[in-house]
Amino acid sequence: MCAAPIETRGADPGEGSLGLIEQIASGFAIPRPVERIAPLGRGLINETFRVQAGPCDYVLQRLNPRVFPDPLQIMRNLQRLAAHATRHPPDDLHLPRLVPTHAGATALQDATGGIWRLMEFITNTISLPSLASPAQAREVGLLLGRFHSLLQTLPSDAMGITLPGFHETPGYLARLDACHATVDPGEQDDDLAACLGFVETHRELSRCLADAQAAGRIPVRIIHGDPKLDNMLFDSSDGRARALIDLDTVQPGLILHDIGDCLRSCCNRRGETAAGGGVCFDLDLAAPLLRAYAQQTRHWLLDAERNLIPNALALMPFELGLRFLTDHLDGNRYFKITEPHQNLRKAAVQFALVRDIEAKAESIQALVEDAFTTARQPLIQPGAHGDRPARP
Repeated sequence: MCAAPIETRGADPGEGSLGLIEQIASGFAIPRPVERIAPLGRGLINETFRVQAGPCDYVLQRLNPRVFPDPLQIMRNLQRLAAHATRHPPDDLHLPRLVPTHAGATALQDATGGIWRLMEFITNTISLPSLASPAQAREVGLLLGRFHSLLQTLPSDAMGITLPGFHETPGYLARLDACHATVDPGEQDDDLAACLGFVETHRELSRCLADAQAAGRIPVRIIHGDPKLDNMLFDSSDGRARALIDLDTVQPGLILHDIGDCLRSCCNRRGETAAGGGVCFDLDLAAPLLRAYAQQTRHWLLDAERNLIPNALALMPFELGLRFLTDHLDGNRYFKITEPHQNLRKAAVQFALVRDIEAKAESIQALVEDAFTTARQPLIQPGAHGDRPARP
């Protein structure tokens, strides 16, 4: 499927101008009039709005040009993903449908050069602030496994790069070093010094996946890029995980980045803003998540990739901590903050999570081995009329 050109529209919506945002929404092929527009979600990157028009709701987003240098590539990737899913319909996995403009384009460009796209709103779903049970963790594993199983049949060059340097941890470390070099040592408080000291003792961790890739041990695949809990939707009735959203970072990468980031996000119940002493990697959530993921991917995930899951799990909070810390030193240009030193505190939380993961390394290794051993056996759960296979 070839991407239609972006349509240009004269309106300059301006941040927070709902009247002009309504003009942008009306440029897409949806019923008229637009009845309601409201800000949506907690995203830190794109401006996002929920649009009600006729019997349906939609999600309108303005892509952040400071983050995504080539929004056209994002739209091409999304179209390729949609075409692939049409040819290979996934079971129990919903992908947001793009809504074209009246002229058939994939997006609109406003007078300031901003790129807007419209997608269907996935109804009867909720997002979860944290996982409350092993059953929810299992749903996460099933969802990520289905998404990866859909993508693994695509060649790694089927999509272009939308976010250059994303998940290249050695690059994040180099940028931190460059920012740190500009800081007056007299301006470093104890919290900053503690974070910088942690980084200094964990430099080798930054290369664990990059070195494996360079040695040819693990392949480049098409990945989601940001499979955190915030980007998963669950059925509001039965609790099943239905959709992975925020697909702007779908691009070639290492599947271990996805696995590690999913575990990082879902198995720390206290989240990214917890006090350092309250951070804990929850093994009781990790176990069902890994078992469900293994059940979906056991036929194609390489042994080398499985063996590096514990490394990826330690790497991803370290990488996120590097990014928070760099942004703190660089004036908080990337991650929005609502209070002073917020990104510094978020970095400290991620580094505390790395410490806890390192302390539980043997248990985590055992969980991974058990998950893929169990995945080779049929899952059985008790039913009303005897045992029956569990839902894959």
